[in-house]
Amino acid sequence: MPYVERTDPDGIDYAWVMQTTFVLTIVGGAPLVALLSLGTPLDSWTEWASFAVRVGALVWFLTAIGVYLYARRQQD
Repeated sequence: MPYVERTDPDGIDYAWVMQTTFVLTIVGGAPLVALLSLGTPLDSWTEWASFAVRVGALVWFLTAIGVYLYARRQQD
């Protein structure tokens, strides 16, 4: 079987970035959303879900940016 060389055209492993973002968001983001919800008056399940989506999306976005910047810095 012929030897196949590996290439890394972009330099950043985006699969690793997304997997790490997912894990960190679950591990750190879920408790953060729960803690933030304690001081917020949420009277119905709709308000709970809306709050979790809004805050969770922000946590996911900030985590993704942080993980991407970390991977980019480690590449250099």
